[in-house]
Formats: sequence, C-alpha cells, structure tokens
Amino acid sequence: MNIQKTSFEGLYILETVNFQEIRGGFQKPFNYDFFERNGLDTDFREFYYSVSHKDVIRGMHFQLPPFEHTKLVYVSRGKIRDVVVDIRKSSETYGKCFSMELDACRGQYLYIPKGFAHGFLSLEDNTIVNYAQTSGYSKEHDYGIAYNSIGFNWNINQPIISGRDLAFEPLDKFKSPF
Repeated sequence: MNIQKTSFEGLYILETVNFQEIRGGFQKPFNYDFFERNGLDTDFREFYYSVSHKDVIRGMHFQLPPFEHTKLVYVSRGKIRDVVVDIRKSSETYGKCFSMELDACRGQYLYIPKGFAHGFLSLEDNTIVNYAQTSGYSKEHDYGIAYNSIGFNWNINQPIISGRDLAFEPLDKFKSPF
C-alpha cells in the first residue's frame, strides 16, 4: 500500500495492490500494520455500501460529535466523483473542497478524517461505494450540508438526489462543532 498526502490535513489518498489476471482482480483496502505505521485510525466499527444509478448525488454527510468518524471510502463497481469539504473551524482549509475520481479498477481509496463532510456523484449505473467508519451510526448525530452550497461544480444538470439530502442546510448557515 502507498499513501499520498493532499493539501488537507489528515485527508489521504491510499493506493493498494491491484492484481489483475485471467480470473479477474484482487485488492486489499485495509491492512492494519500499514495503517498503524502511518498513524491512521484502525478502529473501524461499521462497514457498509451503497448502490447508485448514474447521476445520483449522495451527500454531503457526516456525524456530529461525539459520534464523529474517520471514513475509508472505495469503489468496488463503477465510478464516482468523490467530494469532501473541510468543516473544521480552525483548519486552514475550512470550507474548501477536495475531489477526485474513484473507480473499481485503480485501487485508490480515500481516507477521510473527522471534521469533513463527504459526498459523491455516481458516474455509472450500479456503482457500488464501500464505507468503513470508526463510529457506529447514530440517528441523533447524523447530519449533512447541502451539496450545492459548498462551492463545488458537480458538472451535472439534473442530478438524482434524495429528499433528505435536499433538506440539508447550506454550509454558510452551518455552525460547525469541529
């Protein structure tokens, strides 16, 4: 595995081995020793995935303290434009976005620390996005920011968005506890 720093403190792009051969492919998204050596959280409490149609935007999601979490995100089928926004008040990158394309083939993952809102645009039908989180789901602490309030150009005219995600408050109204 390799780790690439980004311009956001604690936000990393991880690259794993990506074996491709006659039977198909193999990737290892988590290696405890690698995470430990690089000072990354290893105490993942929940793993889950979503399946999305093309043009679906999910986000911008996070959990409020004390149920905030570090998140490991990777794609096992399809392709996404992954987007995070820094919501840590004391951060030099507060309110700024980072995005990258993640797909099932390249073996790249996004390690998202506490204090970031996360979302993505599905670029293909039946895209599967996998998440590992360091805290369990808490309905009372589940929160989000309006996807269209973060200053990011999603480059899509008619996204498919849930009513829940459409109801999130804009970033400029959000009082961050981070």
